[in-house]
Amino acid sequence: MTTLPLDDYWAQGLATLDCNATEEQLSKLKQYVDLLHRWNKTYNLTSIREPRQMIPVHIFDSLSVAPYIEGKNCLDVGSGGGLPGIPLAIMQPQRQFTLLDTNGKKTRFMQQAVIELRLNNVKVVHARVEVYQFDQLFDIIISRAFASVVNFINTSSKHLAENGQILAMKGQYPEDELSLLPPEFTVKYSKILTIPDLPGSRCIISFIK
Repeated sequence: MTTLPLDDYWAQGLATLDCNATEEQLSKLKQYVDLLHRWNKTYNLTSIREPRQMIPVHIFDSLSVAPYIEGKNCLDVGSGGGLPGIPLAIMQPQRQFTLLDTNGKKTRFMQQAVIELRLNNVKVVHARVEVYQFDQLFDIIISRAFASVVNFINTSSKHLAENGQILAMKGQYPEDELSLLPPEFTVKYSKILTIPDLPGSRCIISFIK
């Protein structure tokens, strides 16, 4: 797939993910990669330097969890440069996304991306998740950045709505971490994620009270 012309590369990857992007949505995904690449030169948002490599590592990876986002709102904890929140918000304009990170440079980038991409369904918060007081609870809380599932749940779960889910994006299935799960939480499901043009193991795990 990597030898394909860029437009075909986008089209094939999104089709593999069963992601039906409109022309406007595809344009915004491409614009976001361009913004990420330009700001990365001075803000060090990601270790991936080449825009083409950002597509599978960041965009396709983020959109692989789109079928598992439910409800009216989603909190992306440790969003960094806006992942997976911004690609998901582009593809799901009917849902509200809150992107939270403790790094001021990264939240400034996310805020600028929200403005330039005209994402009316996104709010950016510069704070620690364990101390911030939201004026709402969330149907979905997701992260692809937390090293520890247990830490993610312990610091984020107070923001979870009744019947909501915490979604952890991981590499290999973290059996050792799950043995330390808080007793009030259980695994609802786990799914293997196949990311176009991205080798290695990826999975998503849903936790419910």
